[in-house]
Order: sequence, then C-alpha cells, then structure tokens
Amino acid sequence: MIRTIFAVIFIALFLILSSPLMAFEYFYHKKHPKEADLQSLHIVQWAFKVVLFICGTTYDIEGMEKIPKDQGVLFVANHISMFDVVLVYSLLPYATGFVSKDGVLKVPLLRVWMRRLHCLFLDRENPRSGMQMILDSIESIKSGISIFIFPEGTRSKTGELLEFKPGAVKAASKIGCPIIPIAIKGTRDVLENHFPRVKKAHATVTFLDPVYPETLEGDQKKHLAAYVHDLIAEELTH
Repeated sequence: MIRTIFAVIFIALFLILSSPLMAFEYFYHKKHPKEADLQSLHIVQWAFKVVLFICGTTYDIEGMEKIPKDQGVLFVANHISMFDVVLVYSLLPYATGFVSKDGVLKVPLLRVWMRRLHCLFLDRENPRSGMQMILDSIESIKSGISIFIFPEGTRSKTGELLEFKPGAVKAASKIGCPIIPIAIKGTRDVLENHFPRVKKAHATVTFLDPVYPETLEGDQKKHLAAYVHDLIAEELTH
C-alpha cells in the first residue's frame, strides 16, 4: 500500500509544482511550437517514469525501431490497465496526443497538461463528439502530431481483448497515415489484479509493423479496425 500512497503524493505534487512550467510552455510554444511540444512531452514522460519507478514496474520494449520518423501516425493499443497510458506514453519518441474520455476535464491541472500535449477528449454520450474526434485527429496527424487511441473504447475488465470500434481508425483510413499497433502485456499486475494496492510487476510493450491503409485490399481495407485488432490479438497470444 505504501507504493500506492507515494505514487499518489508524487502525482499531486507534480501537478501543483509544475504550474509555472505550464505557463512557460504556453508562451514558449507561441515562438517555438515544435520544440515546445517535445519539451512538454519529455517533462510528462519524466513524471510517468518516476511513477513507474515508485510502483516498482519494470518492462521490456520491442519494435520501437518500426515507428516511422518525421510524420504523424496513429498509435493503436489494447487497454487492460490504468497504467497502460503511463507506460506507453513514457516511451513515445515524438509529440503525441491521446484520446481520453471527457471526464478528465474536471481535473483542473491535469486537463491543462493534457491540452498542452494535444490530447483529444471524447464524450461517449454524444455521437457528434466521436465525429469531431475523428476530424481533430486528422488535423493533428496532418500537422505532424501523432494520436494514441484505445480502440476498445474502455478498459477490459478481464484482460481479454475486446472488439475495436470502427471509428477509432477512421482518421488513418481517411488520410492514409500509418497505423502502429501496440500489444501491451502485464500492466494489470501493477494495480487491477489487486486494486487498490500497487505491486511490483513486469510488463511488455510490443510495437508491431506499421499498417498502411492504402496498401490493403478487400476485407482488410473494408474492415480496417478488425484487421488491426487481429494483429494485436495474435501478438498477445505469444
């Protein structure tokens, strides 16, 4: 339980004490947007890595060299734990916003950092919100900002891979950007399997080969979300 307490205290202190950094990043971004985006990313990645250290989380990474450079991509991953974002986001090589439920907008300091990182917010009760999320994802990726999404739409309560929402990959199919499937294993052992206690655990993050929608044909192209789902499902069986 002590790890849980320390992690919560660190997160709270980071959000409070980083307030001056938020202001600096805001003004720095006006003159140097790309540099500011990377700087903000590295600040948050540092905080996430501290959380992983406090929680005793170790991990292996495979396939990061497969991530295309110098262009926006759509990262797509299975979702089994609250620690998925903490772990995977701490590894990403360039500015990336992730899709989150709009409930986090109620957390004042957290929402500032998330907006600074180009995150997108989805209201599951509003169909228009889903369409707007797709449009915003397209604009972000076109501008070189990658997007990270959990296409299951919610965290799997059993650890089993759920069906992917077709709209989750719509942005990639519209503009033909690469999709990077990510298979996450072991993060449930950090918290979910013994909630609310945090325990030492080992996780694995595997970046699969990029999927280029324009090169697909037939059912693979027609049912793109299902195709990416099956790629991740196969990796999770290894």
